Amino acid sequence: MSEVTLRSGPRSSRLRGYARAFGGLLLRDSRVLVREIVPFVLRTVMNPLLFVFVFAYVFPKIGQGFDGGAPDVSFATILVPGLVAVAVVFQGISAVALPLVNEFGRTREIEDRVMAPLPVGAVAVEKIVFGALQSVVAAAMVFPLVYLVPATDVSVNFDRWPLLLMVVVLSSLTAGALGLAVGTVVKPQQVPLIFSILVIPITFLGCVYYPWASLSTIRWLQFAVLVNPLVYMSEGLRTSLTPQLPHMPVAAFLGAITLSLALLSTLGVRAFLRRVRS
Repeated sequence: MSEVTLRSGPRSSRLRGYARAFGGLLLRDSRVLVREIVPFVLRTVMNPLLFVFVFAYVFPKIGQGFDGGAPDVSFATILVPGLVAVAVVFQGISAVALPLVNEFGRTREIEDRVMAPLPVGAVAVEKIVFGALQSVVAAAMVFPLVYLVPATDVSVNFDRWPLLLMVVVLSSLTAGALGLAVGTVVKPQQVPLIFSILVIPITFLGCVYYPWASLSTIRWLQFAVLVNPLVYMSEGLRTSLTPQLPHMPVAAFLGAITLSLALLSTLGVRAFLRRVRS
């Protein structure tokens, strides 16, 4: 069924056709992911596993410790929200940006995708959604690690699960949008470099290892990191999972994550359309 045919029918039929085509693209990508499940698990688990092992197992065993502004809370507890946020961002970028390098370059698979009975912009949105789904899975895979590996007790509260779900979903969509922006704005040969000049800085300055409030002693840095969307993801997860720690107001991080999602999605979809038409 062509896009022209869909447009000639009633609006409801056209929307159903778009929905089927969108679902078909998601199903196709899901099947490819299942065939590559081992690399997916390795790239998802390795980074948080190393951080948990070193900071929450090795350091307590050798007498090194952190309090992150909360002396009565183990560093493993402080680390949980940040590691979930890092897993979400890392997975969103790698799941969207890296495949786009091949699709726009060597394989030219993007030409097949844009022939689907969908507006071209919807193909870009599908990339964001599929990246977000992988980010949600990555977030879920972090929790067993932070319970099994640390040498100290981990105190995580799931009573605020509606807020937790909202933060995870919004953060995952934002990570997918960031991946789309990186994969379409940056030249294909420069995408691997992005992990060095983008992912590492936003990780270390994303309030992963400390609450944002702890930066009050370095006032200029506390305000400078507010341009980093990972800060709001970490603070949102910290509020949801470890409310005993200092955290941002709910309205502040939800508003910032939503704004980041809107800006990155707009940038990514527009750049995607330019790349397809060029």
